[in-house]
Amino acid sequence: MTTDIDAENAEFLTLLHAAMRAVRREAGERLGRARTTPGQYRMLRALAHCDGPQRPSALACMLDVAPRSVTSKVDDAEAAGLVRRLPDPTDRRATLVELTEDGRRTLAAVAAERETSAGTLLSRLDADDRHELIRLLRVVADEPGPAPGRAHEA
Repeated sequence: MTTDIDAENAEFLTLLHAAMRAVRREAGERLGRARTTPGQYRMLRALAHCDGPQRPSALACMLDVAPRSVTSKVDDAEAAGLVRRLPDPTDRRATLVELTEDGRRTLAAVAAERETSAGTLLSRLDADDRHELIRLLRVVADEPGPAPGRAHEA
């Protein structure tokens, strides 16, 4: 026998998956225009948040993926001119990876489109509903909200 709670749980998961499909579809189109993939984009973002070039093993840890996965992402990004490999000055057997100017431009372009696509998805809601959705998603995701006294972060 299905209870109301079971039906509610099932509907929650169904709707969450549908929302994520819409987000992935938008992201796929956005990243396709930038000639990058979601995994490659995550790697580029991780590099952009570092203080300098990184070893592939450090990138693998940051991204929580297998080192061989990072190697293929670096290979593809290097072929596209988004990153470059450098010799590690402290270990001549190792290499470092850094963003190129093309990689930085790609990140900026994707960030601009990302805001547009999020706006497209959220445009179905009025401002109060958007803030409430974000608040509820923070609760479900166990993520902290904005600091007291600060405006809504969206």
